[in-house]
Formats: sequence, structure tokens, C-alpha cells
Amino acid sequence: MKNIAIIGSGSWGVALAVHLANLGHNIKIWSFMEEERDLINNERKCKFLPELELPENITCSTDFEEVIKDSEFIIHVTPSKFTRSTFKQYKQYVGNKPVIICSKGFEKENLETLDEVILDEMPEAKVGVLSGPSHAEEVSIGVPTALVIASRHQNILKMIQDAFMSEKMRIYTSNDVKGVELGGALKNIIAFCAGVAAGIGLGDNSFAALITRGLKEITRLGVELGGKEESFYGLSGLGDLIVTCLSQHSRNRKAGYLIGQGKSLEDTKKEVGMVIESIDNIEVAYELGKLHNIEMPIVETVYKVLYENLDPKVAVKNLMTRDKKME
Repeated sequence: MKNIAIIGSGSWGVALAVHLANLGHNIKIWSFMEEERDLINNERKCKFLPELELPENITCSTDFEEVIKDSEFIIHVTPSKFTRSTFKQYKQYVGNKPVIICSKGFEKENLETLDEVILDEMPEAKVGVLSGPSHAEEVSIGVPTALVIASRHQNILKMIQDAFMSEKMRIYTSNDVKGVELGGALKNIIAFCAGVAAGIGLGDNSFAALITRGLKEITRLGVELGGKEESFYGLSGLGDLIVTCLSQHSRNRKAGYLIGQGKSLEDTKKEVGMVIESIDNIEVAYELGKLHNIEMPIVETVYKVLYENLDPKVAVKNLMTRDKKME
């Protein structure tokens, strides 16, 4: 039994809390909203997973010190764009506790991965990244799931594997922090594109082509940024790509679908109602591709759909009529 701190009370943070609590660990969640804190503590509910009843060994607080002080490790699961600002507020309480990043994205302003953001703020921090095909809606009710923990610290790999492993969740280990983190972040872009494809009425052949060529693009960029190619064909790359492109639970796919149906970006954000990581990720991947001179036609095309008003049907035609190439 461990004491575990979770920074972030969204659907993924709460789903991980439920999984860990069901294994007997004591969980304290930090929320920035008193309303969410009270809902968790008093009604045993999460507004993002309304059918779920939370175990009694989960508590919530808006006080960082209270959540972190007795914990053995910290799970960071805020939206990517709030990673730095949130970590700044609690880094004084971290000490030697490992910080496990479960958010999937970038810091848009600096084009940095989230482990880079944490290490910018606290160079001595012990960081891990947990990723893989894992919708909160399924993890929270015990649907079997496989994830990968990546870290440069061997003791973190063992600690997370031991704490999380059960018949409902299998945990693999990796030393490729950059590859595992980039796989989880970049696949959101292709999921958004899959939603656009569904929104304009494309079929199974189109989805297969998109996933295959999209994986090639994100691998090309990920390897350039320091990841290992094999990581992009593992759980955090191909695995997460498949589930996010095809699942009804994917908010990134839903956002793309609404854009494909002709909704504006602002209306799409309102209708989805939660943070859409892929929208910021598209901007970052587009800039990184240009910075490193990486050919990324799908990313470049969806960027034009979002920010240059390119019609999605014209975008598909442009992709299909590019110069002939070998696979």
C-alpha cells in the first residue's frame, strides 16, 4: 500500500485514482476548483465520469502541501498548457519524490515536451512518463488496459510497475522517455484528422491509410527529436494512435469530426467542453516540422484546415494528388 498524490482532478486523473485505490493505495487528488473537491469528498463523484462512485480511500484537496507531503510519488495529469504554471506552485514540496507525467502534449510557447518543462523548473527532479492506449471511461471501470512507463531512473520503473500492475492493468517499462512521451502527444493530431475524415464521410479505407501514413509522419518527427523508432510502434505510439483514432471516447476525434462537419474552432471547443490537446499539438508539430525540415504533409494540411480556412474536402484532394513516391 502506498500514499500517492495526483495533481489534476479531470477524467484521467480520477480514473487513475480509482484504479490505484481499488488496489488498496491511499490517494490524494489536488484540484484547483473547490466545487470539484467537494463533489469528490462529499458525494464520491467526478463530474467528468458521472456514473462512477469513488472509493473511500480517495480524498481531494485544493492545497498542494496537504496532497503531496506524505506521498511516495506524484502523478501529474493537468492539461499540458498548465503544466509549467501548476508545477511552479508545487515544486517546493516535491523533494526526492518521483514526478510521473500522465498528460499528453507540449508547451506550445517553447515547443517543449512536458518532461523538459519539469526539468527546466527543477533540474534535479526524477521524472517518468506513463502513456499508452487508455481512455479514462474504460480504465475507471476496470476494462483491461496496457500502458508503458518510461524513465531514466530504474527505481521509478520498478516503483510504478509494482504500484499499478493488476489483472486489469499491465505495465511495461522503457528507457525511452522522449519516444514514449512524443508518441502520446503526436498521436492526438492524427486522431483529430481521423475525426475530420469521419465528419466529411470518408470510409474504412481512408482511416487505414490515415493511421498508417500518420504513424510514419509522427515517427519521422519523433526520431528527429530524440525518440527511438521502436517506441512509435509500441503502446504509446501505434497502440494509443489506434484507440484515439477509432474510439467514441476520444475528444480529439470528436473535435475533428465537428470541424469536418463545418463547425468553427470556437464552437468545437464549446461543444467538446474539455481541453482538446490536439489543437495546440497541431501548431507545435507544424512548427517543429518546419524547424527540423521534416516532411509532414498530413500535419501541414490539417494546420491549413484549422488556421488558414482550407476546406477539409480540398485538403483530402491535396493529400491524394501529391507527387508520386515509393513507400
